[in-house]
Amino acid sequence: MHRFLIILAAGGSAALLLGALGFQYIGEMAPCKLCYWQRYPHAAAAGIGVLALIIPGTLLPYLGALAALATAGVGAFHTGVERGWWEGPSTCTSGPIGGLSPDQLLDQIMAAPLVRCDEAPWEMLSLSMASWNAIASFGLALLWFAAANHARKQG
Repeated sequence: MHRFLIILAAGGSAALLLGALGFQYIGEMAPCKLCYWQRYPHAAAAGIGVLALIIPGTLLPYLGALAALATAGVGAFHTGVERGWWEGPSTCTSGPIGGLSPDQLLDQIMAAPLVRCDEAPWEMLSLSMASWNAIASFGLALLWFAAANHARKQG
């Protein structure tokens, strides 16, 4: 049961990360800064899941839960930015500008996709991707906690 919970939790993070990449590359929806911030903990959780299948104990499942809670928190924050409850980061994305001429800098700015953190590019049942990520990630955190609890009882 312990291994199944880990596979489910880590696999869930991997699936959410793949879904985000699908929206980006297949659906052509460029991510904003907060979107990227939600991806990093999912990648960490997937890696932690691989390690947790090899290394016994409760530490790794708790770290997986922490990663899931981190992405859930960013997703909840992003939802608030999208709904206008609070302000998001003052900048969304930018590339390096060192050593560029004014014309090159203008070309770079004009070629960059305009991605705003306060606009939801996709919704389902009135919830944005950030909202769905927060909900799913809270659920994944519960799976990680269950895996840690199961490991604690076994060892």
